[in-house]
Amino acid sequence: MKPIYLQALLALIFISTTGCARKNFYAKTPLVNPAVYKKLEQDPNAVDSVTVQAGKHYKRGFLHRLFWGTHYRNAWNAEVTLPVLHLNEVKGGLKFEKLGGGFQTTSMTLSDSTGFTYALRSIDKDPVSVVPGVWRKTFVANILRDQTSAINPYGALIVPPLAEAAGIPHSMPKLYYVAPNDTTFGEHSERFSDNIFMLEEKYDGKEAITPALGDAVDIVSSKKMLNKLFEEDDHFIDQPTFAKARLLDILMNDWDRHEGQWEWAEYKKGDNTIYRPIPKDRDNVFYRFQDGIIPWIFSRNWAIRKFESFDEDINDVYALAMNSEFLDERALAQVTRAQFDSVAVLLQKKITDEVIQKAVSQLPPSVYALEGEDTAKKLRSRRDQLREAAAEFYEILAKEPLVIGTDEEDEFKVKRLNDNETEVIVKRKSDDAIIYRRTFFTNETKEIRLYGLAEDDEFKVEGEVNKGIKVVIVGGRGEDEIKDTSKVKHGSKKTWVYDTARGTEIEAGPETKDKTTKDIRVHAFDREGF
Repeated sequence: MKPIYLQALLALIFISTTGCARKNFYAKTPLVNPAVYKKLEQDPNAVDSVTVQAGKHYKRGFLHRLFWGTHYRNAWNAEVTLPVLHLNEVKGGLKFEKLGGGFQTTSMTLSDSTGFTYALRSIDKDPVSVVPGVWRKTFVANILRDQTSAINPYGALIVPPLAEAAGIPHSMPKLYYVAPNDTTFGEHSERFSDNIFMLEEKYDGKEAITPALGDAVDIVSSKKMLNKLFEEDDHFIDQPTFAKARLLDILMNDWDRHEGQWEWAEYKKGDNTIYRPIPKDRDNVFYRFQDGIIPWIFSRNWAIRKFESFDEDINDVYALAMNSEFLDERALAQVTRAQFDSVAVLLQKKITDEVIQKAVSQLPPSVYALEGEDTAKKLRSRRDQLREAAAEFYEILAKEPLVIGTDEEDEFKVKRLNDNETEVIVKRKSDDAIIYRRTFFTNETKEIRLYGLAEDDEFKVEGEVNKGIKVVIVGGRGEDEIKDTSKVKHGSKKTWVYDTARGTEIEAGPETKDKTTKDIRVHAFDREGF
């Protein structure tokens, strides 16, 4: 961009953003009819349904929309009829368990008489708490709050039919309005009253197991699942199923799929434990951000790339995978290109035009009139591109894959088969069972990182080739044995060993680069990501 145009743009940004935060950014009430508000204020049980506008405060004029985006402002301002939430009646009666821990969303956990839990979460957000205090009373607060309009407030309602067709567990969200002066929320009544909330099932713990989860024995968090995965050698993720869930995320443009956005159904298969994903928190499906000059600039590859917009084309798979990189690296390390492709083909068959139409029809009528046909059109187009997106996703993951052992004794064997193929096999020493096997390709993979974690592990690297993939060995705690007999004729050394010098036996070859040290931090490995 030429300097003169850049200066002009910066001047416009400055003019449109300078000033203090608006004291009353949010509308006083989402209710459309003031008379209904007064009636509910006197008696929260006076009416059973109300007409609301979820975000009157996001309505803006042409110039603002030109620079800051149209987003879903019309959907936020659409008049929608919702039931009034009566805690003592819905789901047979719900009681308060705890407040939610989110920074932007007002939420609480509720439970029914059977112990099944539900999340009650506001559909509007206040992101100002995530910025430093010095900015909270400036124009930055206005900008951040206004950009919540990039979220479709009713988007989560579209998800269940799509997830059902894909065979992915899902909640059944329903929207409610909480009346002013509703005392059933106790000491939290003021915080929750006169607001719109989404009520959906929480899959956490044995009480939340439903018939849809089959013979699951428990439901655990990502934190617990990951700890078990690395502590014990008989715990595994159902990686093809997770790949299917992640491709569904890409279809819906859900860019915020970090480890905190999943629960895991636990199954027993012989002596092994298998984990299958349960997605949650669909706040950012169908995100629309890049339709204003300034958001478009901010979402470039050199800026905040992850804010990719829901469009007819799946434009940037990497952007959609940025927030989930930690979990993807650990939960998709064995999924091959062919498996990704077969999962994409399956989703294309299962998510038919009829399924898509059923899904978008879950939108409130007034919102469907604004967004329904356009959303359906984009979903059909994106579905037809899933194979290409799956290939791109695979290629992103294949560049620097992680092969991770456990806190028990493991044996890693790397064999350079030829110039284009390198096979990695991991066995557990307790019974010589193969727990990992995959062939990597030189034209796809730059580096393979092996992590032994704990106990006494063995690493063997062999094979003579002209060119090959760099292999990084991080031995971990314990007394490890490393033997490298491999030879790669072209390029620098291709086997790098990171471990503590004491207790590590290295039988080095011409490819070995000894990076052992006295510093135990060389073993560092992030297990949880939280």
